[in-house]
Amino acid sequence: MNSLPPFSDPAPAAATRLGRHEVEARLDRLLDPVLSSRRTAAPLADGVGLLGRAEQDFLLHWATVIARTNIELAYQFVAAAPAALSTLSTQSAEAWIIEAMDVYDREGLHGATQILANPEAIERDLANTAAVKLDDVAKVLQLVLNGLAGRRIRIEAAPRSYTDTETLYLPPRMDRAASLEANFFLYKATAVLLWAQTRHGTFNVDLEAVCAGFPDDKRALDLLSALESVRLEARIAGTLPGLARRMKALRSGVLDHRLTVLLDESATVETSVEVLRRVYDTPFELHDPYEIVLEPARASACRSARIRRDKMEFQSALARLDDERSTVAAEDSEAPYQLDAADEQTSMHSSNTRYVLQRDGEPVPVSQELAKLIDSVVQDLGTVPDDYLIPDASLKGDESPSRQEAENEMVPGGPEPASVFFYDEWDYLRRHYRKNWCVLRERETPPGDTRFVTATLAKFSAQIAQLKRTFELMRGEERLLKRQPDGDGIDIDALLEAYGDMRAGTELGTLLFTRRRKHERDLAVMFMVDMSGSTKGWINQAEREALVMLCEALEVLGDRYAIYGFSGMTRKRCETYRIKRFDEHYGPLVHQRIAGIQPQDYTRMGAAIRHLTTLLNSVQARTKLLIALSDGKPDDYGSEYRGEYGIEDTRHALIEAHRSGIKPFCITIDNEAREYLPHMYGAANWTLVDDVARLPLRVANIYQRLTT
Repeated sequence: MNSLPPFSDPAPAAATRLGRHEVEARLDRLLDPVLSSRRTAAPLADGVGLLGRAEQDFLLHWATVIARTNIELAYQFVAAAPAALSTLSTQSAEAWIIEAMDVYDREGLHGATQILANPEAIERDLANTAAVKLDDVAKVLQLVLNGLAGRRIRIEAAPRSYTDTETLYLPPRMDRAASLEANFFLYKATAVLLWAQTRHGTFNVDLEAVCAGFPDDKRALDLLSALESVRLEARIAGTLPGLARRMKALRSGVLDHRLTVLLDESATVETSVEVLRRVYDTPFELHDPYEIVLEPARASACRSARIRRDKMEFQSALARLDDERSTVAAEDSEAPYQLDAADEQTSMHSSNTRYVLQRDGEPVPVSQELAKLIDSVVQDLGTVPDDYLIPDASLKGDESPSRQEAENEMVPGGPEPASVFFYDEWDYLRRHYRKNWCVLRERETPPGDTRFVTATLAKFSAQIAQLKRTFELMRGEERLLKRQPDGDGIDIDALLEAYGDMRAGTELGTLLFTRRRKHERDLAVMFMVDMSGSTKGWINQAEREALVMLCEALEVLGDRYAIYGFSGMTRKRCETYRIKRFDEHYGPLVHQRIAGIQPQDYTRMGAAIRHLTTLLNSVQARTKLLIALSDGKPDDYGSEYRGEYGIEDTRHALIEAHRSGIKPFCITIDNEAREYLPHMYGAANWTLVDDVARLPLRVANIYQRLTT
């Protein structure tokens, strides 16, 4: 407990304590939706009225912030705060409030009120200097998981450690060890073991049915979880021996001889089940340092949905591959591809070269998207079934019932099933992120009429030709290197210096030549196109024309680039639209998607920036640019995201992108941009195009300036 006064009243005499009646009036206005004839603000005002002015201001400020999230939670906070503020320091009080709001975001009102009812726990947590918070290490753990081969895995906080095969749930803080380093390693080891459950088949059998055959199914499930940890540690040791040695050191005692079969490389989850049957009725000791639990029902539902989803995406990807290659006749579109079984073996590290795809005996290049799908299918099924290898063009644009079941909260009326992602959002009033607050769906832009592209090419034929000539010169730029030991020219400056040295009697220099070297461009660019409803009309046409002109010129330059649109409505319906992926050829399909760009909903930018930053960071390049084409400030349905909230969230998303090595830049047509873009992007990282008709040419010129 803090021995110093947690708050001090301001020095000015005017800052006098608020009277009970004034406090009651403020609370009446703030909490009116949850007050009634029996539940009034009067008892709350009694407690708040006894606080000092600094504490009163603190309480009323945070009550206002919390009320934006949930009025009932604000009421519970005001009820609990007077007693808590008498013992907590300012730092502890803010940590207590943020923890309650985070729990509300994750678990709802009941969990948050439990936090508010126990403020002393925050002081104990802060006093434990060896404890590690998940928020502080989640990004590092995510990097560890990204370094392991396989599908994308999220990390979320939960009271117990488990996985549903797509998300790893870890406790919000780790304090079981005596040091920061040891607690961090516990987090790391637990995360890797949970990942290994999905990688090495823990859920490839019906665990609920298996454990239902024991007298106590919960005890059987807990024992099976401990046995699986032993088996998976042995699998991890085969490829990550250093990590496995440290994990082994966490265990105490000698492993029971009946469990040694789990250490064999050929052991599977069925092996663990057999061991469980042998040891269930006999006492044995097995120290499990990870406190991992199994949630077979959640894992089964998630795995089944993913299997259905992967099959659809696999067949759709093959159909797109047919379109891009243009080598398969329409009447042969059902002919299957072949995948050599020898190249389907799973490993801890994957690359596209592991998979040899063939069509009619001819090898077919495997895209990054398809390689990830193959890896995901192999993890779940052990092989790629033959029926997956039949392209299905009907899945490229139409929604199907099985996919509808696979994705929760699908966007109604959408042209294609969506991949779902979760992103944090910055709340400037909390001065804290709302964890996994935004649900983002990545969708494919519905195809449009390619006559738009043809008309644009004709309309801007002279300008496109000029751009191509300009970009061709950029591609062929040469750099003059001076002071070289040999070369194709004389470096006059170095020669004069050498002559002076020689006349002075010193050693003659040898770096006297110049050499011309072609400048190698190593950059990747993500174009982020505003598809909000406000782009309807000429703005939408100008955006599409700009993209056609830019793509035509970029094909000459050879830079790697991707194009995604963005829009959305509320935090649960953030959307990005695939127009061109980095690994996708610019051709008829991209033409159709550019032509199909249409205004959608609102401009919730933060989640879209975070998602496109993730995609851009998956590309290896020395220079990375994120270029936004937008017509206005961040905005969304309702009042919460409008104004300062949306601007600050977008600004923090851009800061995150910049810290990861990406340079953001914005091209806007909003005449009010000077009021907010310098704060979001910085003074030099945006430009205003005040004439919409000039947008196509200006975009190409700005790109040339940014990348030269």
